[in-house]
Amino acid sequence: MPKNKGKGGKNRKRGKNEADDEKRELIFKEDGQEYAQVLRMLGNGRCEAMCFDEDGGKKRLCHIRGKMHKKVWIAAGDIILVGLRDYQDDKSDVILKYMPDEARLLKAYSELPEHIRLNEGIAGGLDEEDDDANDYIDFEDEDIDKI
Repeated sequence: MPKNKGKGGKNRKRGKNEADDEKRELIFKEDGQEYAQVLRMLGNGRCEAMCFDEDGGKKRLCHIRGKMHKKVWIAAGDIILVGLRDYQDDKSDVILKYMPDEARLLKAYSELPEHIRLNEGIAGGLDEEDDDANDYIDFEDEDIDKI
């Protein structure tokens, strides 16, 4: 019978990221980097993101680097830091995912544009004007008596 040489199975590896709750230093963009908001996840370690460039923004296909793959979960609406490619303008690499409180700090420091909405789940959701529209049906008293 073979000896067990490892220290446990995949459930042990799954619980390793417990030290990520502590505060980390806020990282700002440098040359060749840009802030972006994830529009949708494409699978295979890729996502589509809207970058906040000076020229109004651009959709880019982003590749999630191997260090983050299966360790940092990225969803639609998250704020990320991407590294731009010199040779491919429509593609970039995900360097860092900002936690929600870090994204609020970036917006407070006016690093992010004012028009973006944080913590929405899906980028570019409903506008504030649409919130007043209700889908309720009003019944008159006589309609209730007929039932």
